[in-house]
Amino acid sequence: QVKFVESGGGLVQPGGSLRLSCATSGSSFRLYIMGWYRRAPGKQRELVATITGSDTTNYADSAKGRFTISRDNAKNTVYLQMNSLKPEDTAVYYCNYYPTTGSSWGQGTQVTVSS
Repeated sequence: QVKFVESGGGLVQPGGSLRLSCATSGSSFRLYIMGWYRRAPGKQRELVATITGSDTTNYADSAKGRFTISRDNAKNTVYLQMNSLKPEDTAVYYCNYYPTTGSSWGQGTQVTVSS
């Protein structure tokens, strides 16, 4: 069973930046579309961004112009660079395949945007 290990979260002031990382244990990583998801308090998990094995990206409207998803296929790792963070970006961030196809979720990494 593939595992996802997210890291890089923390407490940041509005307007600040964070870079999240997600290492995976799965094989053939480059063949999968990867996604970053988040779950804000009291809300359902939502898709933030996706990236194909050939680096085609897509973003939720809330992330466009502020977040950048990238990947390193040699390291089986996907990243999310988050700039101009807002309090409404506060959430636990997860990575997973897109679509998830029933794969298990990691622990996630907490991002808190607050002054």
